[in-house]
Amino acid sequence: MIERIFGVDFSGAAAAGDLIWITEAAFDGRRIRVESCQPAALLPGSARHRTQCLAALVDFVGAQRNVAVGCDFPFSLPCSMIEARDWRTFVLDLGDRFGSADDFLEDCRRRGNGRELRRACDRESRVPFAAYNLRIYRQTYYGIRDLLAPLMRERRAVVLPMQRPDGTLPWVIETCPASTLKHGDLYLSYKGRSAAARAARAAILGALVRRKLLAPLEPPVRRLALDNAGGDALDSIIAAVATAHAHLAGRFAEGPSAAERMEGRVYF
Repeated sequence: MIERIFGVDFSGAAAAGDLIWITEAAFDGRRIRVESCQPAALLPGSARHRTQCLAALVDFVGAQRNVAVGCDFPFSLPCSMIEARDWRTFVLDLGDRFGSADDFLEDCRRRGNGRELRRACDRESRVPFAAYNLRIYRQTYYGIRDLLAPLMRERRAVVLPMQRPDGTLPWVIETCPASTLKHGDLYLSYKGRSAAARAARAAILGALVRRKLLAPLEPPVRRLALDNAGGDALDSIIAAVATAHAHLAGRFAEGPSAAERMEGRVYF
């Protein structure tokens, strides 16, 4: 039974600990109430550097119970680009096949004949970029290799919809804040240090509260979300909102289509 929600705005950057933000929330009726919002560098055993940060994130997620965790990175590639017999094998073998994110990118470009192919769920959810776009290929590579693979290998979480829900383990899903905003007609230019970008962040939060998806934030959390110019704090809140909405709408109980068994699903 899902009792709590986490939203994770992910990064594959070298200083990922500063750029990955995690929102923790509890249900308040059919909306969520944010209890904390912080960078992953503050997790126990974490640091700014990507390797230590992602190891700490694995431990953090794997220790949770009765939770759903929405993560903002692609969990897979288009079916035509996957040679593995199933998605689990693809995930567990990724690190052995590609020694670096750049090796992964080169292979994706070769398999796509220089084109950026999208998954069916990318088109449905209207994500901004293909999984191996230059802006996010590191997120895809490190998210799969250093978060999903360890969680699955050690049986510390299940990943929906490719795996069946398990009441004893945390449920991990793919989210995309941009998709959530697009489907809610809230896709504003909200990243940056300008007054206009800060006002857009405030407008997005206000709309989520008015639509009764989000309880009003406590002042310190609201300041974090508004002052974080990169939008990472806000994105983690949006990821939590999308995860809660998917759960309340019963989407976690929906079995995957044939394409989703390999390509995954973006919950928005």
